Amino acid sequence: MANSFGSLYVGASGLQSASHGLNTTANNLTNVNTEGYVREQVVYEDRNYRKIGTAAVGTQYAGLGVQVGTIVHNRDIFLDKAYRQENGRYSFYSASSEAVQEVYTHLQEVDGVAFKDAIKDFSGAFEEFAKEPSNTVNQNLVLQKASLFLSRALAVEDGLEDYQKIINSKIKEDIAKVNEIGEKIVDLNKRIQSIEAAGVEKAMDLRDTRDLLLDKLSGLARISYNEEPNGVVKVEIEGVEFIDDVNFYRIGSFEDKRTGYVSPYWTQLSEIVDEQDDSLNTYYPVFNVNNIDASKGNDIGEIKALLMARGSGWTNYLAYYDDKGQPISSEDYESGIANSIMMNSEAELDTLVHQLVTAINDIYSPTTEASKVYENVLRIEYEDENGQPVVAGSDLKILDEKNCSVGTDGELPPRELFVRNGCERFRKVEAKITLADGTSSTQSIYVYNEEDINDTAKCYTLKSLTINEDLVKQESYLPHLKYTDQTSTDYQLGQNLSAIWSRQDFNLNPSDTTPCGYTGFYVKWIGEIGNTGNVYKTTEQSLEGTKEEIEFSRQGAIGVSSDEELTTMIKYQSAYNAASRYINVVNEMIEHLLTSL
Repeated sequence: MANSFGSLYVGASGLQSASHGLNTTANNLTNVNTEGYVREQVVYEDRNYRKIGTAAVGTQYAGLGVQVGTIVHNRDIFLDKAYRQENGRYSFYSASSEAVQEVYTHLQEVDGVAFKDAIKDFSGAFEEFAKEPSNTVNQNLVLQKASLFLSRALAVEDGLEDYQKIINSKIKEDIAKVNEIGEKIVDLNKRIQSIEAAGVEKAMDLRDTRDLLLDKLSGLARISYNEEPNGVVKVEIEGVEFIDDVNFYRIGSFEDKRTGYVSPYWTQLSEIVDEQDDSLNTYYPVFNVNNIDASKGNDIGEIKALLMARGSGWTNYLAYYDDKGQPISSEDYESGIANSIMMNSEAELDTLVHQLVTAINDIYSPTTEASKVYENVLRIEYEDENGQPVVAGSDLKILDEKNCSVGTDGELPPRELFVRNGCERFRKVEAKITLADGTSSTQSIYVYNEEDINDTAKCYTLKSLTINEDLVKQESYLPHLKYTDQTSTDYQLGQNLSAIWSRQDFNLNPSDTTPCGYTGFYVKWIGEIGNTGNVYKTTEQSLEGTKEEIEFSRQGAIGVSSDEELTTMIKYQSAYNAASRYINVVNEMIEHLLTSL
């Protein structure tokens, strides 16, 4: 009788075990399309054995069936780490590739017309002008194409700056996502710890949610993490602690008041003294965007790629010069502005505009050094616009009257085609000119207003340029007559203007060692951007393939296959039915023994 009731225990254990298996399989099927869900599997173990006697050969035991030993959470920590590493790298190159493509789009298409067409049309206008400079049709053509070139260049510049703002908004969103993920992981850590503290139950669904958050976080920034024995996951971002046992350290956003650009910083490591005066505060940046190299393993995370692409602000050709107005070295260029596709593109565009505009203005309204006008000049003394005395040497730039051309008004100085918003090209002054022999005289001269690197309004930069309004009102004021004989057309002027388009003295950036002409600028520029974009795109596609392969392998461990689960469910259902029939048989046997014997 005892053995019969023991058989009931065995049957009951079969029912319970099969029921657990059915419930687990049903849960898997229910979550087959749930993002981040990890397949669960039941692992069985023997129930306790009971001693039934001692024989000559040894002690005899009877088993009481099986029970659920554990429910396995099928994760592969090595595949998880590999996936998150590749996901971060893929996100970095995907964001970089998108930024390059945006630049390429702006250059290829501006209001329906490619920027290269504006350069070509501008060049063609000077070819026509060179044929007959005194023809008002040709003069008007130059003015029209100059205005068109300037407006197209500004459209490209505005497009690049607008995209920088879009990138900046994306950075803000990503920082908010990181903080949100950090807050959620801390909450899940606490909940998992409380559930699993007794060692009875595993918080499977909460762990799935937390792992999914780690996947998402890995795409935003370079992370490292480890799980403590108590179930808490600690996370570092860029080598700095982000999540510890009980809290996370929020990433702050420092916003530049001039540009509105945000820079992420660690709030726990920074010192904020005065929120109104940033000069008194010390910000500890989260990301270092310098010296990014795949061999160093720091080319990871979307936010870092966006910060690199956007740069620190808007820029112009002055980005290729230091604080003293000297060209920067190729090394400084490669480690600095070259890392930002947007800022570098803006600087290259403005470099083209600056060199082309100054070359044209230097022909229409030429300058020379005082030593070439006044023989043996020692010094030149005059007053600046504020009435302060100025003492200049023989290298002072003044109007080159000898090689001037003028318009129909015959006035000096001749009008430049492009004007700066901050100052005129020349300023007429009364100067005391002292020669080497000590003799001096006072004369009226036109002093060239040099570009001021500290004031972009006084530089020939895209944002400070307009077409000369005097010429727009009267195109015949455009220089085309010889100053010494104002009845003669200055054909040499037209030839000089046409010749600048074939000059081979233009460099794209400080690392460009192969000079090109203005007409070849676009080809080189678009080629450089295309090559950079191709590198990013190729790397992105390669990493996407690697990430998908790892994810495929990972899904083989954690993914739910409906066909496989249905097969497993049939197995457990059959086991349940078998256990049920077994209990019925034992029950009938016991009933027969009790009622019939």
